[in-house]
Amino acid sequence: MKQSVNQEMTQFLGTPIGRRAALCLGARGAFGLWTALGAGAALGLFESLTGCVRAPGTARDQLIFISEEREMEMGVQAFRGVLRGTRLNENPEINEMVHRVGQRIAEAARKPEYQWEFAVIQDDRMINAFALPGGKVAVFTGILRLTRDDDGLATVMGHEVAHALQRHGAERMSRGILEQIAQVGTMAASAAGAIDPAAMQGLQSAYGVGVSLPFNRKQESEADFVGLRLMAQAGYDPRAAVPFWERMSGCPKQMIGKLCFRTQNAIPEFLSTHPSDATRINQIEAWLPDAMRFYRLPDGSVPVQEVPAPRPIYKPQIGPMPG
Repeated sequence: MKQSVNQEMTQFLGTPIGRRAALCLGARGAFGLWTALGAGAALGLFESLTGCVRAPGTARDQLIFISEEREMEMGVQAFRGVLRGTRLNENPEINEMVHRVGQRIAEAARKPEYQWEFAVIQDDRMINAFALPGGKVAVFTGILRLTRDDDGLATVMGHEVAHALQRHGAERMSRGILEQIAQVGTMAASAAGAIDPAAMQGLQSAYGVGVSLPFNRKQESEADFVGLRLMAQAGYDPRAAVPFWERMSGCPKQMIGKLCFRTQNAIPEFLSTHPSDATRINQIEAWLPDAMRFYRLPDGSVPVQEVPAPRPIYKPQIGPMPG
């Protein structure tokens, strides 16, 4: 009988609903146990929780325990630290381009309290960009050879600004805190005999590859989705996102994962924090019709709606943004 119950629990924990329930139950168990033991640190932490919120771009449920003010403060501190430890690009044309595109994206974001800042870090080997909480964005010069023009750069900037808008950094920090609390609580409860060890093992498995990495991939996809709309609202062609990500993959779209390979493609998607190249491009193509509704040419006219049709078997995992 006990084995059957354990099997059912393990199966339940393998579902998204089960993992979410386990996370909450584990946190509550840890809190109750630590309070009984007189651990004031646990009580102080839970008193500071802000709870569940809705992601502004997609209405996705988020669990964030850090206030936006504190998050912005940490972002400023981290950004200043990064800039002190790196070499900034001094090319006026490159800086003007990054600031021009970034400011237009930021205006579309309608978040002036973030006090947006944009920096260009001189590192031709680094093909990357990042956003810190509170609207602090940096672009490495290495990625500029792939962005090629303003539309390509807007793809990157829209994606990074979307990370800041969606508060993905605070969400990851909050989830990490809660997972640690839940795991400690379940291990302590198991040691006290309150939870069967086999059930605890199933619970802990919910915090492995099946939860943490897909959670990060969902954030990446969300940043792609919101970023497309931001670049369109800023007057940049969202259709440029597809060829940019093809260039990032190093392969033509039709050859990705077939006769054209690169290092990332050798990693199974379920073990990666980012969507595979093929998944990302398929998602972007599926979301282009939505983004194109907000795209206007500099003269205010509506461009010709020529967007690739999504593959019939593909269904976007993030629904349309409200409004």
